[in-house]
Amino acid sequence: MTVFLCGFMGCGKSTVGKLAAKKLGCSFCDTDELIVENQGMTIPEIFAQKGEPYFRQIEAEIVRSLCGRTTVAACGGGAMLNPATAKAAAESGSRIIFLDVPFDVCYERISGDTNRPIVMNSTREQLEELYNRRRDIYIQNSTVRIECSGSPVEIAEQIAETIKK
Repeated sequence: MTVFLCGFMGCGKSTVGKLAAKKLGCSFCDTDELIVENQGMTIPEIFAQKGEPYFRQIEAEIVRSLCGRTTVAACGGGAMLNPATAKAAAESGSRIIFLDVPFDVCYERISGDTNRPIVMNSTREQLEELYNRRRDIYIQNSTVRIECSGSPVEIAEQIAETIKK
């Protein structure tokens, strides 16, 4: 079964995902890393040269290609905002887990990250507005919501317990 982790930038999808994959005895992948590998460009280069819509199209293709694999996949912050992508993942039997982390925690982690074009081109207020818009969509498009108040190990354990049920 594929487990997709979704949530806002900096919520810990990659950190927690690696730990959860170990607990579940399966592989881990990061969709942003797969996109960079597939395109031979960094994410900022893709945004600058081909635009965000192109990036989102490739992102959706990568997510669909992972459906049916036994892996934990950390999705980019925008992947599960696309209703068609979320629907394809859900219809494949994949679990979509929303890592619900407060904005202030996410912002502290992503502030100044030059590998995130949206962060580099937005103010804190704009990012908080984006977070607030996205949060309801994450909830709507996920099969499980985990409130992330513990350590990465504790959150990974919650994910593993949820999947094993």
